[in-house]
Amino acid sequence: SQGKRRHQMSDALLEAVTNGITFVDLGRQLSVGMPQSPNHPQFWHTLPRRHGDMVRADGGSAANEMITTGTHVGTHIDALAHVSQDGKLFGGADAGQSCLGGKYVEHGVHTIEPMVRRGILLDTAGHLGVDVLEGGYEITVADLQGCLAAQQVDLREGDVVLIRSGWGRRFAEGTAYVGKDSGVPGISEDGAEWLAAQGIHAAGADSIAFERLAPGGGHASLPAHRVFLVENGIYIIEALDLEELAQRRIYEFTFVLVPLNIFGATGSPVRPLALVSA
Repeated sequence: SQGKRRHQMSDALLEAVTNGITFVDLGRQLSVGMPQSPNHPQFWHTLPRRHGDMVRADGGSAANEMITTGTHVGTHIDALAHVSQDGKLFGGADAGQSCLGGKYVEHGVHTIEPMVRRGILLDTAGHLGVDVLEGGYEITVADLQGCLAAQQVDLREGDVVLIRSGWGRRFAEGTAYVGKDSGVPGISEDGAEWLAAQGIHAAGADSIAFERLAPGGGHASLPAHRVFLVENGIYIIEALDLEELAQRRIYEFTFVLVPLNIFGATGSPVRPLALVSA
């Protein structure tokens, strides 16, 4: 049963942690004003009640907050319901009929099972000898294959592949990270098709839109999203922090990710972890 599988999964994680396994946090801290795609509602966090606003008779007080956010803000995962092509979602599902009462019953984020999978880092920037790839740079199939060979790792069916362009170093620069004018490095349609042919489960990157954005083009064309989400049922994870993995040259690890269980949502904020030997 599903409950039994989850129990076994938690036992396995507990055993791993207590036997010399540490983690690398791959998620970005959520904060007001952080860079994000202009296509999504921004993250906002406020305190409607502060300490002292209400004090109990015994002198105790509590604070609480309210957040509003798009589901594709900060480090997040795209559900298969996020993108359609010619009115169809993955597997030929009708994009209109899949949305009932404002919720994507079919392919919503609630259908993504927790991930505990083999993770692979492809440090393409490091492989090409730079800290950060230039805006608009296309990470080619040859780049991906060369990176795998240099790192002496292989791709296996079901892997989660994380691609480092170095662009994550610009996250603190705000609008520069979005790259509307400069473009953003990433894979293109060819790269997505090659990765999909390897049978991967999910792919992620340290940029805001995962794939290459042409200088001045913004988010007008996203063919890799179509290849992954619509044509192959491969999840996309965006705005990852991959710097520590690259600095420590950790190219293979156990990847852990659990989306928020929001019924019918097209995506979810996440805080993925890479489990590595201590």
